Amino acid sequence: MNKLPFLDLQAIQQVHAGSLRSAFERVLASGWYILGDEVRHFEEEYAAYCGARECVGVANGLDALVLALRALEIGPGDEVLVPGNTYIATWLAVSHVGATPVPVEPSGNTANLDPERLAAALTPRTRAVLPVHLYGQPADLEPILAFAAAHGLKVLEDAAQAHGATYRGRRLGAHGDIVAWSFYPGKNLGALGDAGAITTNDAGLADRIRLLRNYGSRRKYHNEVVGYNSRLDELQAALLRVKLPHLDAENGQRAIIARRYLDGLSGAPVQLLEVAARCESAWHLFVIRHPRRDALASALAARGIATMIHYPVPPHLQPAYAHLNLPVGALPITEALHQQVLSLPMGPTMTVEDADRVVDAIHECA
Repeated sequence: MNKLPFLDLQAIQQVHAGSLRSAFERVLASGWYILGDEVRHFEEEYAAYCGARECVGVANGLDALVLALRALEIGPGDEVLVPGNTYIATWLAVSHVGATPVPVEPSGNTANLDPERLAAALTPRTRAVLPVHLYGQPADLEPILAFAAAHGLKVLEDAAQAHGATYRGRRLGAHGDIVAWSFYPGKNLGALGDAGAITTNDAGLADRIRLLRNYGSRRKYHNEVVGYNSRLDELQAALLRVKLPHLDAENGQRAIIARRYLDGLSGAPVQLLEVAARCESAWHLFVIRHPRRDALASALAARGIATMIHYPVPPHLQPAYAHLNLPVGALPITEALHQQVLSLPMGPTMTVEDADRVVDAIHECA
């Protein structure tokens, strides 16, 4: 039986292998390996791709969130409204700057933060909203931005899973005050190691990120603030530059696979998540819900089909956040999602025949 991987990273990199090797040789020959021309060119190219004025490369996606919060001057005593349903990195960034994450339940139909629930979470200490474009689907930004404007809040978007996604005709990258990106290898735009960036239309915020990422220094051995060592590597920037021009085509193939799933599973005993109106998902993940998720995953595995669970334990039930005193039942919509979600194989090297195989297997065993 042929195995169908959840994501075939080896096949994805092989498509670009020759160009990736050339980029490596270019960096090797340059003699410059930190904050050089490759980073500068990638920042310019990715900003242009996102329709943002500024891009600043950093070491990884978590650092992008942390430095963005620092640049927004959010810290101890502040609260940040975060999705209950997200990867824990979103919450960790808030904790790392000394602020408190305040969870907001998602919509059960989209799994993204529900803007109608923001008001109930607002307190005098709320300083920002941190929506996540989960699974590659844009969060509903218009009401989030309106809420933030009405209450004097900042908006930091976590777009780690949404490279190339569009909201109301515009690519993500500059709708809120600042946007954080991860280029972890499994992302739609993935490096060959850890890498991240922020994009923004605010030159002042971008300047603060540049200062913070490099030990708080603009000039060597002169440190203006307590900064970090969080710089996008020249090598990773060069590799990302190879892959960026192919992102739209690869997302297009993901969309073909997603359409095959949507059409083929429309009558299956699983719940499909909705794509919000006037949004174009990057289809980083294709996630379904099923009341016997673990049994379905096992049945698919027996047929050679790999799946994953994003995510089995929500942040508020992790030991790291026991101090928030949010017991089981505190976020029922989030908890139901984490008990039922299953991510199907998805990637730019998949074929429609691969997707049909998954659809047929689900009809047989769901």
